[in-house]
Amino acid sequence: MKRSILFIVALTFSMGVWAQEKEMPPKGGEPKNFTLPKKEIVSFDNGLELVMIPYGSIPKATIRFSIKTGNIDENENQVWLSDLLADLLEEGSITKTSKQIADEMAGMGGNLNIGVGLHTSSISSSVLYEFAPEAIKVMADVLRNPKFPESELDRLKDNMKRDLSVQLSRPQAQANRDFYATIYPNHPYGRIYPTDELIDSYTVADIKSFYDNHFGALRTTVYVAGNFNADEVKTAVESALGDWKKGTEAQYNVAEPVTANEIKIIDRPDAPQSTIYYGLPTVGPSDADFVALDVTNSILGGSFASRITSNIREDKGYTYSPYSSLDTNYKSGVWYESADVTTEHTGASLAEIQKEIKRLQDEPPTQEELDGIINYESGIYVLQNSTPNGIIGQLIFLDTHDLDESFLTNKVQNMHAITPEKVQEMTQKYIKPENMTLIVVGDKAKIQDQVMETVQKPLKK
Repeated sequence: MKRSILFIVALTFSMGVWAQEKEMPPKGGEPKNFTLPKKEIVSFDNGLELVMIPYGSIPKATIRFSIKTGNIDENENQVWLSDLLADLLEEGSITKTSKQIADEMAGMGGNLNIGVGLHTSSISSSVLYEFAPEAIKVMADVLRNPKFPESELDRLKDNMKRDLSVQLSRPQAQANRDFYATIYPNHPYGRIYPTDELIDSYTVADIKSFYDNHFGALRTTVYVAGNFNADEVKTAVESALGDWKKGTEAQYNVAEPVTANEIKIIDRPDAPQSTIYYGLPTVGPSDADFVALDVTNSILGGSFASRITSNIREDKGYTYSPYSSLDTNYKSGVWYESADVTTEHTGASLAEIQKEIKRLQDEPPTQEELDGIINYESGIYVLQNSTPNGIIGQLIFLDTHDLDESFLTNKVQNMHAITPEKVQEMTQKYIKPENMTLIVVGDKAKIQDQVMETVQKPLKK
């Protein structure tokens, strides 16, 4: 036993001497830009485009039909109408039932996914590579020959209203709704949720009209990434969609965001936490400042190592999961900090958020801090784009925001060119607390004085 102890002591001493004498770990490798795989684009006479991206060695093909329409094309009396349209698309085509479609897709090793976003709607699947042409035919049938069965409409509307009720029972959804309604008062970006009455008013005729007005070849791109036979895919797309109606070109409604500079408290009596949304309009991805502002967001609150997170989560314990976001809209953007904080620390949390913004306005970050954030963000960026789905998503992002491919391929390089002084400049230019809208959901009796003492602005009733 004594010999073992002596050996351990000697070994520990030797390791300590070695640790003192050894050099610091070598510097990490130079960051590499994201490399967009070679792709082939085929344009058809009706305006449809096919984009094929051979990629990887997994014997599967990822297919996505992307249509440039979504919630952005809804007027004030159509909120979630495009979502209801997507729900009805899932009910089958005029040639096949939903069960037949599901069985066919399952036999190809995949399933059918239909989704709606702000700017695009999609029909997608991932199938074994030899079935890519057949999958395209099934997906095209769903897209161009929807059945829109009236017999299913009431059930789908009831499901939608239940989902709406669940979402709006959450303070985060309430804050998000009022925050965006304040910043985008006259635009679909600000109409996050419908009412039950609005959902009840929708008819199959309304859905068909929306489909006729916003769906067509001119708005549609078929993406195929992974492993597949290119000639067979081209033939399948031409056969299934080459004679589809052109439809109308996409015309995104450019928003005019409002710098509201106001506070609204949504009362939630006896709430143990306050939900905070605190932010303002900024710039969109097509602006020259966007990448630098995105890095600034990561330092301020957009990553786990960010300053606001370190302050009000790690140091103060006011909240568990604060975060900031730089939301990307067409030709505009929004920066906001969100956090669920303990009721008694609502005002103190806001004060610390303001403090961190002010600190970054007054003094640039160290090069070491900036390098750490950029290395993390650039690594995540490349990793996220290393799958067929990720690559397709980035190409859709470019198309949505009218961006050149250099936005993707030079992004890592452009991130690493950002200086500490540039971060300070972005904070001074865009992240201004005096211009921010503040929405707080919580116990109004306990938090109103805290909030008003911290943020001196008009209180919206």
